[in-house]
Amino acid sequence: MKFDDLLSRADDEILQILLGSAAVRLIKLLDPSLATPTRLREILLGLHTPESLLLSKDSRTLLLDLLRPEQAKILATIMYIPNTDNAFQALKEAQVRRGSNRERALFEFFELTLPQIEESVETPSLELVASGYPLFAHQRIAARKVKQHLKQEPRRVLLHMPTGSGKTRTAMNIITDHLRSLEPTIVIWLAYNEELCEQAATEFQQAWKSLGDRQVSVYRFWGEYELNLDEIQDGVLIAGLSKIYNRIKRSIQFINQLGSRSSLVVIDEAHQAIAETYKLVLDALIVPYQHTALLGLTATPGRTWADINADAELSEFFAKRKVTLEVPGYDNPIDYLVSEQYLARVIYRSLFYQSGLSLSERDLELIKEELDLPQNILVRLAEDEQRNLRIVLEIEDLAKRHQRILLFAISVQHSNLLATVLRTRGWQAYAVTGNTPTQERFRLINSFKDASCKTKIICNYGVLTTGFDAPRTSAAVIARPTKSLVLYSQMVGRVIRGVKAGGNETAEIVTVIDSDLPGFGSVAEAFSNWEDVWS
Repeated sequence: MKFDDLLSRADDEILQILLGSAAVRLIKLLDPSLATPTRLREILLGLHTPESLLLSKDSRTLLLDLLRPEQAKILATIMYIPNTDNAFQALKEAQVRRGSNRERALFEFFELTLPQIEESVETPSLELVASGYPLFAHQRIAARKVKQHLKQEPRRVLLHMPTGSGKTRTAMNIITDHLRSLEPTIVIWLAYNEELCEQAATEFQQAWKSLGDRQVSVYRFWGEYELNLDEIQDGVLIAGLSKIYNRIKRSIQFINQLGSRSSLVVIDEAHQAIAETYKLVLDALIVPYQHTALLGLTATPGRTWADINADAELSEFFAKRKVTLEVPGYDNPIDYLVSEQYLARVIYRSLFYQSGLSLSERDLELIKEELDLPQNILVRLAEDEQRNLRIVLEIEDLAKRHQRILLFAISVQHSNLLATVLRTRGWQAYAVTGNTPTQERFRLINSFKDASCKTKIICNYGVLTTGFDAPRTSAAVIARPTKSLVLYSQMVGRVIRGVKAGGNETAEIVTVIDSDLPGFGSVAEAFSNWEDVWS
């Protein structure tokens, strides 16, 4: 039978479960005519393919209940499920593994093409990089100052450059200079997620092909990649912080051998450096070795918005040495970067919302004490239908002026809900979260980055604040309230690339400001927030 025939039997109750009851309720509030079973089926197939619905055990269980008894028996038979008095129950309990005969039989029964299992092409853990990679004047000045600090005790410095100003490119010039001055030697680059690690590896290859003076190696050590210490001789080791921390716990000899061969350690997103786990890794790599230098990179040289003690600790960790992007004639480098079109000219708007949370005294204490907003308050905001209606309408207004829009949601569920409602309203919207399978995430992000003129919206939670580069993005809605100026700056940074960085002349940032909760104004404000603890 055809899959569409099966889905046509789904009633309101089944469709609400598949789409999410909260999303359906919000759709009905916006326009009851959009919530017909026929329209809801169209929305479901816009968000999910028939193949993905059958591969998910939860949705497959619901759909198989729609079979006629005789159809259920036939399907159980061709899927080689043992004879049973209850074919429906047997089908629900059956395991359907990718690439199995049972999966093939399931898809043939519904006249669907069997999804191809894409063979991932793994990049080898060791690559040779042979020896175009210029810096702008303001980047060259910053690089020279960093190199001077790295030569002087205690050989620690933090490079503070705003998002979009070429922080990684500047750092790679510093690294290539370092590798040329010492032979052989190892530079260790540390980052806290896989996207940032791969981004660094790719960027180094570009830099060394133009600036290198010999053949060196790129060693990958994150995710599934492993490391053979006997191979570590000359080049750059890109490592995930969690991966290297777990290895230290198993073998202190490992970190000792690694530290003895390295002469420079670079930590990306360096505001994380004093977190207990990361500080242990850095101390193990640097403290025992007198001549090993430490370079931190960040757009936000502090850990918090209001905890000056934590920010001062970060400053002390880098010996109060910070190189900030400076441009003669400009008090704030952001103004220069905007005027020269490295960054977009940003319109910051606030979407004020009277949440009516009725915060208790305990809630107010938690907001004051914790580094970020308590989870129970965030959950209540995510479930606020009127707040979600305002967000949807705001995105639709932005879509009149922008072709690529990012929404930063409060949770995975909140991201899914808003994507579902926007798609129901006719927009090409997707949810990208930590629950999105890796290949599907790459597909959606690549589609978002393409050159088509169709308006596209990504509702995301937790995965696109760093390591995400889509310069065409020109608008963002920050619907996730936060006390973290670091997180806020990272969200804003995704959409402010200027024309010279492949981006846009202007960008629009809409921040949902909930009553009685903190909010921020602009990335220029964030850039200078921590100056007092570094002076």
